[in-house]
Amino acid sequence: MEVRLLEEGEKLPMQLLLEADPSEELVKDYCRHGFVYVAERDGLLTGVYVLGPLSDAAVEIKNIAVAEAVRRQGHGKKLLLHALSEAERMGFGKVEIGTGNSSLGQLALYQKCGFRIDSVDYNFFVRNYPEPIIENGIPCRDMIRLVYTF
Repeated sequence: MEVRLLEEGEKLPMQLLLEADPSEELVKDYCRHGFVYVAERDGLLTGVYVLGPLSDAAVEIKNIAVAEAVRRQGHGKKLLLHALSEAERMGFGKVEIGTGNSSLGQLALYQKCGFRIDSVDYNFFVRNYPEPIIENGIPCRDMIRLVYTF
């Protein structure tokens, strides 16, 4: 798997980005202001993530998604570690990430990679998405915010 910065003028891998965030409007906005990285293997798209600067010292992983065909093969962890490496290379001292209260696999992965739960944005998904989100049989209401510091 090779990970690279999406070049200017290249089309966003919108279908994959929408698997991690169902709002095309929000995805387009944070991609416009962030750094989009794509992962490829044998010329096929296997993953994507977006780094969005929050300040001179902090950056947020706004979106991270792995193609269904290669899930459960360690690609998510590789993408997450690549994002941390890129953030450190760019000089950021802190990386933030948010996920839904119902995203059990993601919550486990982020903590295994060194992120710590920092805060909860109650009713974030209720306020920002018109349709209810159900994941793992759990209503997704709250944004769990995690932080990684170098």
